Amino acid sequence: MEWVRAVQRLRARREAGVLVTVLSVRGHAPREAGAKMVVAVDNVWGTVGGGNLEALGVERSRAMIGDGTATPEVLTAALSDKAPYQHGVQCCGGEVQLLLEPLPVVPSVAIFGVGHVGLELARILARHDIELHLVDSRADQLTAERLGVLEDAVAQVHVHNVPVLPELVVGELPPGTHVVIMTHDHAEDAALCDAAIRNAQLATIGLIGSSAKWTRFQRKLADDGNPPEAIARIITPIGLPNITGKQPAVIAVSVAAWLLERFTTQTTEALPASAQRKAQA
Repeated sequence: MEWVRAVQRLRARREAGVLVTVLSVRGHAPREAGAKMVVAVDNVWGTVGGGNLEALGVERSRAMIGDGTATPEVLTAALSDKAPYQHGVQCCGGEVQLLLEPLPVVPSVAIFGVGHVGLELARILARHDIELHLVDSRADQLTAERLGVLEDAVAQVHVHNVPVLPELVVGELPPGTHVVIMTHDHAEDAALCDAAIRNAQLATIGLIGSSAKWTRFQRKLADDGNPPEAIARIITPIGLPNITGKQPAVIAVSVAAWLLERFTTQTTEALPASAQRKAQA
């Protein structure tokens, strides 16, 4: 189906859109209930009947994209030459309801290090509609058997086994990705931190570890030529401070909750002021 491919295309490109469906028809109309189209800022796939009906659907969809609207809407249009119209007359004589469902750009998270904590974190995040990147330099951490716990994931899971220079993956991540660094090797963590703060398109950079580790990292990052404001982009420790415990599952819950807070902040900050008020209401 064309509309299915269009949704997949928008998701892959990380572009927002709206899925428009003919919800109900009374009387005569150009398309039957269930007809669909997908609207993006600069393209339309499929059709719900053309003319004034479709133009209204496209216009409202693009307004929703611009406002960052997250709630579906129903648009009613009368197909009568006596009804008010904006884009030409349609006199089929019926009435059509269109369901407009936003297709937002979902959050993106990259976990560097899929050890005990990383895997527990992936299990939690995989239950959410996000893009989830799992990166590890150790092939045995990314086997199909070990990652089998993610088989029913809601998230789109991308596995990156990079035996050499895993920090190169940082440059391939989608803009707005939240990066969590928790590998088995402090030298690898340091290289990833350096690569991450040089990528201005990342949303947040979180590092797991002790205050002593962070003190050493700050010194090394500065010695490598990174300015203080770049180093300050790294957040450590990560997780919610009121959730304590050293068990992998406890740490994972704390970090997941911390990330969910950032998803909300990131979405709200990306909206115009009017949409922010709606989101906070």
